[in-house]
Amino acid sequence: MVRALHIVRHGEPEQLVLARVQVPAPGPHEITIDVHAAGVNFPDLLVVRGTYQNLAPLPFGPGKEVAGIVSAVGEGTGEFRVGDHVLAYVENGGYVERITVPRSLCHPLPDGLDAADAIGLGLTFQTAHFALFARGQMKRGETVLVTGATGGVGIATVQLAKACGAMVVAGCMTASKADFAREHGADHVILLDRPDLDQGLKAEIAALTGGGGADVVVDNLGGRVFDACVRSVAWCGRIVVVGFAAGAAATLRSNYLLIKNIAAVGLHWSDYRDRTPNLVSDAQKEIFDLWRQGRLVSPVTEALRLDDAVLALRRIADRQVRGKIVLLTDRYAGRLVPSLDPVRN
Repeated sequence: MVRALHIVRHGEPEQLVLARVQVPAPGPHEITIDVHAAGVNFPDLLVVRGTYQNLAPLPFGPGKEVAGIVSAVGEGTGEFRVGDHVLAYVENGGYVERITVPRSLCHPLPDGLDAADAIGLGLTFQTAHFALFARGQMKRGETVLVTGATGGVGIATVQLAKACGAMVVAGCMTASKADFAREHGADHVILLDRPDLDQGLKAEIAALTGGGGADVVVDNLGGRVFDACVRSVAWCGRIVVVGFAAGAAATLRSNYLLIKNIAAVGLHWSDYRDRTPNLVSDAQKEIFDLWRQGRLVSPVTEALRLDDAVLALRRIADRQVRGKIVLLTDRYAGRLVPSLDPVRN
């Protein structure tokens, strides 16, 4: 039996309960992982509240990514062996000390990559990769506008776009977040919390691009921010909808698409995980390769213990997190700089 955080009824993070669960032995093509670190992401908050698009029957655990060491393998697990360090993606249940997952969801870690930092290069970078390349068709030399640029997906998108040759414009809600965006590769920062957003954003993007506009927009915020982004897209530009962290989904008028030949597309990353795990594996290899080259850094800014999952989710809900927050189990013995010392309540 191992400890896990469970949702027994949907609501606020404070309703999570600590449970003890039996972890099944790995079957064919399955791997059991002793979890050292788990990621905390905005979708986890939606799962807890019962507003996410995919929900399991109650009770179940939140958490969509884990990193740790393989402790058991079933038949047909290919290159994976007991003792391997891995990153794995799941639909639910990542806030746990041990987990059994299909081998297709597992990715070997590069030498020297700490489990907590592996989480930092995990789901948010996967989302950024598919937003920029599979959906946004980004090319070297283009201008990329990223909204919600200091959140988990936002800062990953800023880094990845910059590493792959784009000029990156970070859209931030407050001036206090500007330096964080610049430190992670943003060429320019534009404030989005402004009364003249509709025309102001368009004017600033035009000034930065010689009147051309943004070739790719990755929007994590929705609402009026999305409306302003549509006006800021270049001819034949692409806008990728990743989420609605700042409000409700926006309504898009089709005439905007027609006038400038704009493409507006959505991204639900877990569909790629389930339908095309080979593409996810390819993306993860590219992300890890860029990390090896020193062109990406893991943006983990806070680490808490597994018991502190409620606090972590509350910080997500209150929009107090820049970069990535991770949960650590008692097995974790990796790199923690002083600023990442676990906080206990």
